[in-house]
Amino acid sequence: MDFKIYSLSPILQAFIFGIFTWFLTLIGALVVLLSKNPNRRFSNYMFGFAGGVMLSASFFSLLLPSIEYSKNLSLPLWFPVSLGFLLGCFFLFILDKITPHLHLNFKIYEKEGVKKDLPVYFLLILSITLHNIPEGLSVGVSFGSLKYNRNFEHYLNSTSLALGIGVQNLPEGIAVSLPLLASGVGKFKSFFLGQLSGFVEPIFAFLGALLVSSFSKILPYALSFSAGAMIYIIVEEVIPEMERGGDNDISTIYFIFGFVIMMILDIFF
Repeated sequence: MDFKIYSLSPILQAFIFGIFTWFLTLIGALVVLLSKNPNRRFSNYMFGFAGGVMLSASFFSLLLPSIEYSKNLSLPLWFPVSLGFLLGCFFLFILDKITPHLHLNFKIYEKEGVKKDLPVYFLLILSITLHNIPEGLSVGVSFGSLKYNRNFEHYLNSTSLALGIGVQNLPEGIAVSLPLLASGVGKFKSFFLGQLSGFVEPIFAFLGALLVSSFSKILPYALSFSAGAMIYIIVEEVIPEMERGGDNDISTIYFIFGFVIMMILDIFF
């Protein structure tokens, strides 16, 4: 190919696209600087859209490729996909239990994880950071797999995943920064903390690509692991948050719209 990024190592590509997804979180968080009256319902809609993108990406960009790569192993086809998926769910379950955090729009007495006397805004940041860990891993694992399937079609699939994650990070940046503003945090601090929640994505994208590039046989497990982690987050974090403030029907419509957008990206590429 004649464009430079395609010729870079998969690990470096994963890191670059991880930065891209974080940057779109930053763009979304910028909205808080222009907002006068934080709208809780709008945050719910944005989380609905983000959840739809995550669910679609989990299936089309992670589980289906995991099934394809599992065909190269001398194991029952269902085993790598199921084991990786369960391990991903368990990994996020453990993080959820040990990380002190507070879901957006929840009361302070509803905070979860290890009990620590931390500021509310910090608990909110930790909550959304949990969202972004599996997203970064997903991007990293997908690009890391390019080491074993270096064709342009597979590159486009990985790019569409990163684009989809980035697209849902725009409303996610909005959905994080607005509640921070509503909780009494200043505009510039809400923006800074809102974009900071996405900073883990390039880190985990790099780690995911590095792991997959080093051990080829874990690829199907790693893909389904990322899917399991994302779906756990959808069920445990995203859906409760999007339904917390009422207008559940509209939030559901945004969820479906996000799913379809990501599905179109996968099919198109």
